[in-house]
Amino acid sequence: MTYDSDILIVGGGLNGPALALALAQGGLSATVIDALPAAAQADDGFDGRAYALALASMRLLKALGIWSEVGMRSQPVHRIVASDGRAGEGPAPFFLDFHHGEIEEGPMGYMLEDRYLRQAFQAAMQSAPDVTLMPGETVVAQAPDATGVTVTLASGKTLRGRVLVGCDGRKTGTGSRAGIRRTGWDYGQTALVCAIAHEHPHNGEAHQFFMPAGPLAILPLPGNRSSIVWSETHRNAAAIQALDDAGYLDALRPRFGDFLGEIALEGKRFTYPLNLTLANAFVAPRLALLGDAAHGVHPIAGQGLNLGLRDVGALAQVLVEARRRGEDIGALDVLERYQTWRRFDTTVMAAGTDAVNKLFSNDNPVLRAGRDLGMGAVNALPGLRRRFIREAAGLTGDLPRLMTGRPL
Repeated sequence: MTYDSDILIVGGGLNGPALALALAQGGLSATVIDALPAAAQADDGFDGRAYALALASMRLLKALGIWSEVGMRSQPVHRIVASDGRAGEGPAPFFLDFHHGEIEEGPMGYMLEDRYLRQAFQAAMQSAPDVTLMPGETVVAQAPDATGVTVTLASGKTLRGRVLVGCDGRKTGTGSRAGIRRTGWDYGQTALVCAIAHEHPHNGEAHQFFMPAGPLAILPLPGNRSSIVWSETHRNAAAIQALDDAGYLDALRPRFGDFLGEIALEGKRFTYPLNLTLANAFVAPRLALLGDAAHGVHPIAGQGLNLGLRDVGALAQVLVEARRRGEDIGALDVLERYQTWRRFDTTVMAAGTDAVNKLFSNDNPVLRAGRDLGMGAVNALPGLRRRFIREAAGLTGDLPRLMTGRPL
């Protein structure tokens, strides 16, 4: 049987390229099918999008040879402050304050702009002999069988592989064509996303301000700039997004506060609806789902990409180890090892972010008093605070080798 690649990956965003490079490191070939044209992925203009990368995710990127290309453009996160309050009134007196000095490994994470990460992945794939990139192509059909899987592209081309991996987002066509159902619900919230320039330095501090309508995250970028992820009700978010830039800033200022001085917009403004969506299965015959295609969670803890990169490390390790043992890497019992490894962790994270959002996105005085006292109690207990810091840094749980910085 002839295969175009061992693994066919649908989705060329971030998780798909990361998986392809990890597999190539382990001796497996991969083809990445990307719906976006090459020019769109190569765009180097700042559009305001950025990611919070946990320390463990940085280690995975370092093991793949990506961090050496982007690390100098990142902003280390030295401190995380989480507080509760109302717009224009400032935070409650009790809050969480996590400092990187309480763990030995270094910064808890790094902020990195989307454009730099995408460009580094594109360059790495183009120079990797076992990775084939197919931009501007979409999959319209897939057919698994006893020895592999065949996919048909919109262009009419067909490809043959041993395993098909869906990295194609929350509305995954790969999962839908395999008959995998999803469980979830809408949060009634929309995220407003932008970047701002500010007068005073942020000193590497990230802030999460919980308000009745939803949380506001202020995440440090290099220089006097920060990334904003601001949750509002669908109705409020639509009205705010429709404002001009001056009106948008007027709406943001009472929520943001003045601790960083004057603020101005940089780059574009985005919105996206917030929901919870979990695939009822992460695998099917000859198929695995990864990242948002497997689990889409609330951005309240900034863990979306980090969860996806954990999937990357786990699936790559399972497939490479199976190949070294002479197993059929597309056999369902092999793929179920990946599902067993990742499903519990992602379900716990989904449930945790869901519970936190519901607990804080309201103005109930009883809940407000309870959650503020709870944050104060956690902050007063060094051992518990350290545990939360290690969780935020991605250093807990059964980590894939790549997330400890070790090669496959």
